[in-house]
Amino acid sequence: MTTTTTTASTVTTTAPVKPLVLPALVAVVGASVATAAVAGVGNLAGISLNVSGAPIPVPGFATLTAVFSLVGLLLALGLRRFARHPRTAFVRTTVALTALSLVPDVLADAATATKALLMLTHLVAAVIVIPAIARRLAA
Repeated sequence: MTTTTTTASTVTTTAPVKPLVLPALVAVVGASVATAAVAGVGNLAGISLNVSGAPIPVPGFATLTAVFSLVGLLLALGLRRFARHPRTAFVRTTVALTALSLVPDVLADAATATKALLMLTHLVAAVIVIPAIARRLAA
């Protein structure tokens, strides 16, 4: 009689990074362009971009969107490797961080329309970047 013993072991297999990173970078660029466009259109419509008396340059919206979206990509890469359900963890975390990102806008020393425009740019970036990255993570 032959007896086979199977032991449980954890095998971590990691899919290639390229299918996640390339689409995410496209989303980062798209979100950066979109937030700068929203800020520019808002400014052209007469909404001030002044916060605490200092103007926010329109290219600054694109720059900060790119920086924080890349932080989101790094978060996704980490969750992809270490989380049991990376998509769920990523979406929950990034939605919470998006909500938290609105707090400084609410508290800013700026006109109400300016605050609304700032919050809109955060939401525009989130709507573009979060789904683009999430759909490429394992559920």
